[in-house]
Amino acid sequence: MLAHMSIAFRIPMSGRSTDEEHRVSSPLELLFDLTFVVAIAQVSAQLARASEQGHVLEKLGPFLMVFFAIWWAWMNFTWFASAYDTDDVPYRLMTLLQMGGVLVLAAGVPAAFEDSDFTAIIIGYVIMRLAMVGQWTRAAIEHPDGRTTATRYAVGIAAVQVIWVAWGFLPVEWKLWTFLLAALLELLVPVWAERPGMTSWHPHHIAERYGLFTIIVLGESVSASAIGVQAGLAAHGVSPALVVISAAGLVLLFALWWLYFLEPAAEGLQSNRERSFYWGYGHYFVFASLAALGAGLEVAVQRGAAHAHVSDIAVEYAVAVPVVVFLILLYVLHAPLVPEVVIRPLKTAIAVLLVLAAPLASPAIGLVGVTVVIALVAAALVAATLIDRSVAARRRPAV
Repeated sequence: MLAHMSIAFRIPMSGRSTDEEHRVSSPLELLFDLTFVVAIAQVSAQLARASEQGHVLEKLGPFLMVFFAIWWAWMNFTWFASAYDTDDVPYRLMTLLQMGGVLVLAAGVPAAFEDSDFTAIIIGYVIMRLAMVGQWTRAAIEHPDGRTTATRYAVGIAAVQVIWVAWGFLPVEWKLWTFLLAALLELLVPVWAERPGMTSWHPHHIAERYGLFTIIVLGESVSASAIGVQAGLAAHGVSPALVVISAAGLVLLFALWWLYFLEPAAEGLQSNRERSFYWGYGHYFVFASLAALGAGLEVAVQRGAAHAHVSDIAVEYAVAVPVVVFLILLYVLHAPLVPEVVIRPLKTAIAVLLVLAAPLASPAIGLVGVTVVIALVAAALVAATLIDRSVAARRRPAV
């Protein structure tokens, strides 16, 4: 037993096999993910507060900026770990440093939203990124076959951090365009670094890691809904409207979870490794939409409990738009990877139109009714997809 619990102090870093069997997330990766739960909770809570105050469009920019920092730091660690996870003492300590950076970033979220003060965000982000520079430097030293790629990663990441530090001192009128430039450069670093040779990331491991992050963001949406229920109970007590809208929110999140895991991403990544950037980068909008949905549901539950039959277009679209983005991206990201997507495009298009149209019926059915309709549309899409799969399985010739 003790032998299984011990780890080596240092294992030379080398690329792991792309077809390694039974490759799953490590306990360290799962612990690492928990720090992102804190960060996502903070950014979702701030967006919910902005929506409650009627300033959601004003705060959408800070939300997308901060979420980019959260997503990008998580994604870079994930793909590096898929190729180079040694799970020795130096690797664990560098991961600990990255976890500390996530918590610093999370602590700075309120100031970023309320005062446009991104100081703590920048500090936490740079800590995470410089830890990645250390990991890539170690890979360059210890893995000769991947030295060029690893060196490019280390140099590229370090160079972009200079821009991020400078961004914190720029006047307000320069911040947006400088952010977009720095974000674009961050996105281009892996594209440039992998040109001499692609790192040995594992397709099934990557698909699992993205699935776990999807569950994390959905979990934050559940938590946000629970906060809305607490606020509704404290203000108005138990009511039919509170029960209905809370149940609808849970059904909606469950349906979106079901839809995400219907698509066979691992097999698609295995057969189309060259399209991994497209799939991986596009998930920014998948994750951000789910985080935004949590904020929308929190406010919807509170408002619905108080005014069951009152129309609230802004809150209704705060729920509808993230669902639409999620449904569209689910098809768009998987279509190039697999011969045929599981969720049919026509059914996705119908669901998108129905979700967008639901708030238009708000004067007649109210906020609670709109939320119920959106949840039913998502559930119907799950049911229709399962029926399609069942019919296709029966038509498939026996071998």
